[in-house]
Amino acid sequence: MTTYLGVSMPETIVERTIEQDLKESYLDYAMSVIVGRAIPDLRDGLKPVHRRILFAMKELANYHDKPFKKCARIVGEILGKYHPHGDQAVYDSLVRMAQSFSLRYMLVDGQGNFGSIDADNAAAMRYTECRLMKIAEEMLQDIDKETVDFTPNFDGTLKEPVVLPSKVPNLLINGSSGIAVGMATNMPPHNLNEIVDGLIAVIDGASEEQLFSIVKGPDFPTGGEIVGRAGIYAAYKTGRGIIKIRGKCETDTKRHAIIIREIPYQVIKTTIIEAIANAVRDKRIEGVRGVHDRSDREGIEVVIELSRDANPEVVLNQLYAHTPLESTFGIINLVLVGKEPKVLGLQSMITEFIEFRKEIVRKRSIFELKIAEERSHILEGLLKALGQIDSIVTFLKASKDVAEARAGLIAKYTLSEKQANAILDMKLQRLIALERQKIEDEHKELQKTIVWLKEVLADINKILKIIKDELLEIKQKYGDARRTAILDIENEITIEELIPNDEVVVIITQRGYIKRISLNEYHAQHRGGKGVIGAETKEEDFVNDLVVTKNHNHMLFFTDYGRVFWLKAYQIPEAGRYATGKTIVNLLDLKEEKITSWISVPEFKEDEFLVMATKNGIVKRTSLSNFNNPRKNGVIAITLKDKDQLVDVAKTDGKQTVLIATKFGQAIRFSEEETRELGRTGQGVIGIRMDEKDEVISLAICKKPTILTITENGYGKRTHIDEYRPQGRGGSGVINIKTEGRNGNVVAVHAVEDNDEIILMTTGGQAIRVPVKDISVIGRNTQGVRVIKLDESKEKVASFAVVHKENGENKAL
Repeated sequence: MTTYLGVSMPETIVERTIEQDLKESYLDYAMSVIVGRAIPDLRDGLKPVHRRILFAMKELANYHDKPFKKCARIVGEILGKYHPHGDQAVYDSLVRMAQSFSLRYMLVDGQGNFGSIDADNAAAMRYTECRLMKIAEEMLQDIDKETVDFTPNFDGTLKEPVVLPSKVPNLLINGSSGIAVGMATNMPPHNLNEIVDGLIAVIDGASEEQLFSIVKGPDFPTGGEIVGRAGIYAAYKTGRGIIKIRGKCETDTKRHAIIIREIPYQVIKTTIIEAIANAVRDKRIEGVRGVHDRSDREGIEVVIELSRDANPEVVLNQLYAHTPLESTFGIINLVLVGKEPKVLGLQSMITEFIEFRKEIVRKRSIFELKIAEERSHILEGLLKALGQIDSIVTFLKASKDVAEARAGLIAKYTLSEKQANAILDMKLQRLIALERQKIEDEHKELQKTIVWLKEVLADINKILKIIKDELLEIKQKYGDARRTAILDIENEITIEELIPNDEVVVIITQRGYIKRISLNEYHAQHRGGKGVIGAETKEEDFVNDLVVTKNHNHMLFFTDYGRVFWLKAYQIPEAGRYATGKTIVNLLDLKEEKITSWISVPEFKEDEFLVMATKNGIVKRTSLSNFNNPRKNGVIAITLKDKDQLVDVAKTDGKQTVLIATKFGQAIRFSEEETRELGRTGQGVIGIRMDEKDEVISLAICKKPTILTITENGYGKRTHIDEYRPQGRGGSGVINIKTEGRNGNVVAVHAVEDNDEIILMTTGGQAIRVPVKDISVIGRNTQGVRVIKLDESKEKVASFAVVHKENGENKAL
């Protein structure tokens, strides 16, 4: 040891520069602020101080249905046990959680003066009282079931939770703001109903675009209006964006005044009034005679009196331009994910919360299973004892002490130590027949519970079902109407503009699974190959149809009941070739009907038409413009009779010839002008007459020189359109292809040319992309060539679509 300035120092000295020491110290400080103070945890949406407030109130049993406690008592509890910082800092955090204008869904129920929207301070903590809101208790539920980790408090005498096992997506519904070191977070609140619907949609496999259509935008506690959607979309996609918020105003013609009813979030009302007065004084706003604040507990009412010659619309625009009545909110979705600060988009935040809830449900189930099994074990011992109670009572009477009795029970009656202790603690009233029945009933219920919990732990789908059920329960209890309106503005970027208008393949299976895949996933091959996996199908399911389209096109889905539904192509969940897709019932409001035909429509033109064909040979022509008004519940596309079904729909320019093909190889060609134009609910007219067992399976618009026919066993051929002589509608047609023998029944027909390619899909999910020129042009009454090699004992051709090389669109375009 050496002495320096009277202080003993170790002889080994580590040399380091002051820059290095300062750097490490500052980084330690920065991370302490980021993790331990300023940035919320994504899982429960809380900073440490707020988490400690809720946990301390829970430990004090300060529940929503119990009497209020003094805030000073709560603050003292938090300071002494969990948060050794300033009492005013803790109280300020507590106050904000009880302000209806600060939190969209308050977590603390305050009694007394908790401040105002005019930035008035709350009364001192010795005067105010509080207790937990019921929604806050949902965040604390299951905390005693080993669902979250606990860490020692500041002095190591107690334990506090690292995170709350929140059922509520608190971060998304209440938002958060905070300034750390070198970074900041500013997250807006949202409507609970929209967030729950978004969570459930993501669990069910919704795409990012579908999520954006469910969660409309932030929903502020003070209401107001969001101007435009571009900032919302940017924030949801990237985690950063700027939105413009306006106060909600109305014009009172009797008083010739503008009345402010709602103000932007986090803007002080008195600041707006002062800004108006200053702008009027400086003549930046003209036409205002006076401003009167008549707000009360019922709501905001700021009356702006106008001069007689003032135009209210002009004055309102001046108010927006020169006062905080219109302000901006910069969104920065900076959150802690595993103690690491990250900026996340909406879908990422929702996905992380779902993963958190899966872990909570799993841990809770493990805990409940352990408790149930322990209790079942005890009950089994009691039932065993009750079955031979006379012998046990005789044995216990002869025992010298408890230890001997316990050892004897374990040895003589093959009981565990816990069972033996339970028998020794059993009251005589348990010998009553009714009490014995209660034990048996409890044991039976526990066995059911144990089986259920084991099933939950073994099946992720059951865990997801529990999460969805709990979310729906939260929505039912606490959901309310949106407060903040969203105003669309002209020439603004939309969600659609953020999505590339790429070519995609949309696939639907017989059991109703649907997905969207990039067209580039399928590489062209020569005919006769085996193809690639185009869609992974579930057991006993097979691919029913596919369409090649573009992301921005409308998809019209026609059902066998003759109804039609709408979707944008990008709203269909995107998936890889190996994915099964998602059920279409989650996207469309279908009843018991099935999708039988679907087309892609870039826009709804009055000079374009839809031609429909039914199983019984009925055809109908109607203007495409009749379908330009999408409705969630769908609309009637054709009125059917005699148990008929709509089987195919195609788009035309009104001057084409139509070819209708049947399952047994017949076809008829006639001019669509022979089918008069009907309204959307019309029944149609006869198109082809068939044998009793035959049925229409497809129609084609004859815009290309050849008709391509594919059969279920993988064979096909092209036939020149001239070989199908035009006939009047209503005839029996001509032979299209031989279906007996190797070919099997006809799957579909399309009009094609040499430049086209086809994508053919089998019931087993195999797909092949083949140039049309590889398929021979031969006569009508022939069998064709092999297009795809099938295992004919296991699979059939399900459908095929045409890729037109000049525009990448299919036959419906």
